[in-house]
Amino acid sequence: MKTNKAEFIISSLQESSKVKLEILDKCSDDILKSLEIAVESIENGHKILFCGNGGSAADAQHLSTELVIRLSHDIKRPAIPALSLTTDTSLLTAGGNDIGFDNVFARSVEGLGNKGDVLIAISTSGNSENVLRAVNKAKEKGIKSIGFLGGNGGKLKNLVDVSIIIPSTNVQRIQEGHITIGHIICELIERELYEQD
Repeated sequence: MKTNKAEFIISSLQESSKVKLEILDKCSDDILKSLEIAVESIENGHKILFCGNGGSAADAQHLSTELVIRLSHDIKRPAIPALSLTTDTSLLTAGGNDIGFDNVFARSVEGLGNKGDVLIAISTSGNSENVLRAVNKAKEKGIKSIGFLGGNGGKLKNLVDVSIIIPSTNVQRIQEGHITIGHIICELIERELYEQD
């Protein structure tokens, strides 16, 4: 039997709304902790690194751009230093070929990350091997990590300094939650650093 399109639209939007309200209830404290870590890093002259795979790679690119360019059009500010580790095709393909895809983000953290930076590790399952290795490399270098996760948080939950776990097992809803909290954090970073009294 064919899907009823009207019912599907209603059901999807209701599910998405329900997950957002659960994020409000379950994730607000971790969002605030993440904000504090990010603002402190930027205030001390450091940068935010992002990594993830697939849709999470797109989120990494999206959110790093919000920081470098701007998100809020009512705040005039300089660029905020942020970098997505998912966008350099030469680096990713050479790394995948020469040192294995599981190591590509860790290698970038090794080469581009510095003590005091922050790594935002995005994984809907919390178990992406290349993201896990990036977080381990960050720890070695004195780089704090924030996990944008889903489901039960996976292995990353206890590895990152702060884990924001979207309360859903549906990948689409988790990804929607990630971009929502990413926008909230980016906008609050702008306001914390550059909003006038």
